[in-house]
Amino acid sequence: MDIESIKSDFPLLQDRKITYLDSGATTQKPKKVIDEINNFYKKYNANPHRGAYALSMEATEIYEATRDKIANFINARNREEIIFSKNASESLNLIAYSYGLDNLKAGDEIVISIMEHHSNLVPWQMVAKRTGAKLKFMYINENFEISDEEIENKITDKTRIVGITHISNVLGTVNNVEKIIKYAHKKGAIVVVDGSQSIPHKKIDVQKLDADFFVFSAHKMLAPLGIGVLYGKKELLNNMTPFLMGGDMIEYVYEQETTYAPLPNKFEAGTQNVGGVVGLGSAIDYINELGYENIEKIEKEVINYAICELSKLDYLDLYLTSNREKHSGVISFNIKGVHPHDVASILDSEGVCVRSRKSLCSTTIKIYRY
Repeated sequence: MDIESIKSDFPLLQDRKITYLDSGATTQKPKKVIDEINNFYKKYNANPHRGAYALSMEATEIYEATRDKIANFINARNREEIIFSKNASESLNLIAYSYGLDNLKAGDEIVISIMEHHSNLVPWQMVAKRTGAKLKFMYINENFEISDEEIENKITDKTRIVGITHISNVLGTVNNVEKIIKYAHKKGAIVVVDGSQSIPHKKIDVQKLDADFFVFSAHKMLAPLGIGVLYGKKELLNNMTPFLMGGDMIEYVYEQETTYAPLPNKFEAGTQNVGGVVGLGSAIDYINELGYENIEKIEKEVINYAICELSKLDYLDLYLTSNREKHSGVISFNIKGVHPHDVASILDSEGVCVRSRKSLCSTTIKIYRY
């Protein structure tokens, strides 16, 4: 198995003469995934959980079978712990509104890292303002890592929620989430892990991690846009109030009162993106066929080569962890004296797609599998 044979699985990369290095924002889709989505809409398109006719029941079976597949993929204890959302951002907002607002009060603390995606920062700002809780940050050291000392200094007996990205989408730093989760639990806090950048690259076992919540977006792991997953421990989800209301999350409706359906329907209001769910299931099959060992091997070879070559350029600054074992498939760099948007535009004129970030004055390359 080599990069070229994998690349041939992606129609867009065959049809356009580009080098796509922005998989951190969204991945391209293999033919297998595209075909599976098309097949669903050609043969099984109906609203799941809505009809007593055969077509609707077939759509329901496909939808729920994918939930089982995801639960197995991340080793969830119960299938009811898998909630479908629009993306990781919606999943994080669901946790903030349904858990954060109901469980925090003045004097409590929320701890997140300074490297969080806005989706795991802005919702906690909202929760802090509404509840009177304090928002604190774990900062990175000169190696772009969160030290053990920083973890232990910031997570205290007042901490109720810890939010942490498993892998930084900007720096590629692989955070020590095992240490953070264990220490947070010791202090009585729950932990929200943003796994958007980790699940495409490494095998996830939520029971082994002991994460209270784990979220990810399908479009960053070869699946369609517009579908995401929230994993949450069953006992926590059962005690949370719904974030969105209506449709299939309803059990009984009266004029002045409503009861909610049990998990997982409780958090899946309205008609779901079933085509997206089907695509996610197919993407999981594709990843399993490749195997995480092969994914990690190829990625390591490409990353090491890229870093080696980029390090030869004296007009370029690289932002990397000193320990390669704590670094994933992101390479952030800055061309001295040149605005990152200009760098991205010039590279685009040569058919190279990269991410530029004004706030960091850097340009980010996300290496994926090809």
